[in-house]
Amino acid sequence: MFTRLKPTWMLESIFDLTPQDLEAQGIKAILTDLDNTLIAWNQPNGSQRLKTWLKQMKTASIPVIIVSNNSRVRIAAFAAPLNLTFVARAMKPLGVGVERAVKVSGLKKQEVVLIGDQLLTDVIAANRAGIRSVLVRPLVETDAWNTKINRFFERILKHYLQKKNLMARKWGKKLDGR
Repeated sequence: MFTRLKPTWMLESIFDLTPQDLEAQGIKAILTDLDNTLIAWNQPNGSQRLKTWLKQMKTASIPVIIVSNNSRVRIAAFAAPLNLTFVARAMKPLGVGVERAVKVSGLKKQEVVLIGDQLLTDVIAANRAGIRSVLVRPLVETDAWNTKINRFFERILKHYLQKKNLMARKWGKKLDGR
């Protein structure tokens, strides 16, 4: 049961990922959560750092697809100006939305990775869909009311997984080849 909670990698931020890191792992597309992964949940526009990172991925021909439980309207408001593809109402932690995004990418499961800030939604969804995952620290420490419940249980689960050596204790800076 606890293997569904185990991310493939843990990084400080999505911005720590480079096209070279992804290429070394055979990753050709990024599926990513929206809130607290790409943007702060309470700030609808992306930062200049995000825009630079997205440009870097585009230059390397690595598509970025948003996979979010948010509504189509909420995601489109962010994604449309940046010309990003997305899957709305992804129903994470179920793998359904992730599998739709893999299909949209036109790639094999081993060629994509899901990046997100929550064990109980993003990591479980990736594992259920049979793809690799990157757990990142949330961009901001505050959360929407519905996410606060998940964070409470995540803290308990992370502590347990770390105690049993099923999860790294430190956040990494690079993909480590697993």
